[in-house]
Amino acid sequence: MTAAVAVLIGAQLAATAAATAAEAAPAPAAAGVEGKAPSGTDRKAAAVRITEGQVAEAAPGGTLLYPSVTSCLTVTVRLRNGGLVGAHASLFQVPGELRSDRILSALKQRVGGRAVRAVEVRGAVGAWYPGYFTKAIESYGDGEAVPFPEAPDPGGIAAAVAAGLGQPRAVVTVQDLPDGDQTVS
Repeated sequence: MTAAVAVLIGAQLAATAAATAAEAAPAPAAAGVEGKAPSGTDRKAAAVRITEGQVAEAAPGGTLLYPSVTSCLTVTVRLRNGGLVGAHASLFQVPGELRSDRILSALKQRVGGRAVRAVEVRGAVGAWYPGYFTKAIESYGDGEAVPFPEAPDPGGIAAAVAAGLGQPRAVVTVQDLPDGDQTVS
């Protein structure tokens, strides 16, 4: 078990380094959405970018971009008004950003009392133990066994996300979609 956690930690460190390098590069122009400027002229608005450990939102008709999803999960809340509120949950905390056991409460706070149409969870489902949403890997002490998934548990992840957001389980879907950028519109 300790060896498996060490492998996960090594993979996350490598992924974080790659993501940091990728984020230093300019964003591709295709990451935008068409719209009208206040003057009525066409403009290209950038997608709202959500990196590991962050929560953000896009107005109705907008787009969320989750870069470099490797061992992460993304959680996108589709509001009834067409807006999107998203979180990029990292398996290991990125310095200065939210841990996995704090991300759902921050997302729930950002959604507030607005009506929710659906919640979509995407990413490295097989790397996630549902309990990481309530106790992050970093919060285990020396000698304390860190649980790890022995098999993908999309049902457990959906239940944990539903509970963390205070939403019915029926509105939460989970899709295994690791290794790449995710764009949600």
